[in-house]
Amino acid sequence: MAAAAIVLSARVLHAALPTDSDTSGRTSFAGQLLIAAPALQGSPFERSVILMAQHGHEGALGIVINRPLGERPIARLLQSFGVDATGVKDSVRVFVGGPVSPEIGFAVHSADYHLTNTIDIDGKVALTAAPDVLRDIGHGKGPAKCLVAFGFAGWGPSQLDGEIARGNWYNVPEDPALVFDDDRANVWADAMARRRDH
Repeated sequence: MAAAAIVLSARVLHAALPTDSDTSGRTSFAGQLLIAAPALQGSPFERSVILMAQHGHEGALGIVINRPLGERPIARLLQSFGVDATGVKDSVRVFVGGPVSPEIGFAVHSADYHLTNTIDIDGKVALTAAPDVLRDIGHGKGPAKCLVAFGFAGWGPSQLDGEIARGNWYNVPEDPALVFDDDRANVWADAMARRRDH
């Protein structure tokens, strides 16, 4: 089942990440926004902004936050995961989170909400398997802010570091306003403006 796959993969990746003591001075981009540089024009990541959830010696995982697909009823999304949708109402905006495993759903959300499989990204935003969060949102007890995405951006060991060294990505600190509130059409330009301000 897709939901089980993301819980498992998130736990495995989380467990494999290095602790601060064994990074040997290496910079982790977890908790940062990666901004596609103009060099990525014409690629699938053109003008993408990615919230980095994890980054360590074993690789990196992030969610594209500016590729909306449109509104979807929460009940229908839950049914597609094989989850009971009884009593669930409302709709959520769904995003393309990246090219890897597009059948797997994630919820990037405010840190006021936490489940056992939640990955705290930076104390302001967190990442949880989508079905659990969606059910709670549909029952009116989910996080204050949420972005539902299918798929993710993933990199193998040292792959992201090489792309950054080649100038393919810029980075700025994560900001919940850009993640949740900004007009999706403006996220890339607004993130680039913050880069120039740093």
